[in-house]
Amino acid sequence: MLAYVFWHRPQDGADAGAYEQAQLAFHRSLAHTPPIGLRGTCAYRVAELPWLGATDDGVSATPGPDDGGYEDWYLLADFTALGVLNEAAVGRGHRTRHDRAAAHMGVGAGGVYGLIEGDARLTSDPVGKPAPAIWVSPPPRAAMRGIGELLGDGMDPRRASLWRRHLALGPAPEFCLMAPEASAGVASSRLPERWTARPADRTTLYAAACARGS
Repeated sequence: MLAYVFWHRPQDGADAGAYEQAQLAFHRSLAHTPPIGLRGTCAYRVAELPWLGATDDGVSATPGPDDGGYEDWYLLADFTALGVLNEAAVGRGHRTRHDRAAAHMGVGAGGVYGLIEGDARLTSDPVGKPAPAIWVSPPPRAAMRGIGELLGDGMDPRRASLWRRHLALGPAPEFCLMAPEASAGVASSRLPERWTARPADRTTLYAAACARGS
């Protein structure tokens, strides 16, 4: 299971409400006519996205009052499905809504994440409710083999999932733990030196499975 994750925020001066509704219309379009291999999509409003707009090393980002934005998850069967989604998003049936959603976007970044363990059914998140996540980042050039798999220690695999970045499309954390509460694996006492675990304040705006996309 893969997930294409896309972070974004509107241009300065854009109508935030209209921007948000345009994003949700695109998600609904995909749910109505899903490309092959798309298993579901989710959209979150996020209080802080300090890596969005950062330099490639991520060190220039300083959290502030305008660092919030949106986080979209597109659950995919495999990398072939990622290519299909890329074409379908601007193809017949979706292009109008895609272009409306993109028209007033200010900055965006993304990444492709693979499921390490746990339940990937993020589409069951209740709309309007908090959707806790913890983003874990190693220092530059850190050895990660074996460490990432331990981040899920103590999590309930029926209610949580651990993801690792496979493909970077801009600065972004390496791992994501989607869980109601932090597990022992991401505790500061367990992480290697200079690794960081940042809780994310997120609210679910949209979550739906795509039955026809499997």
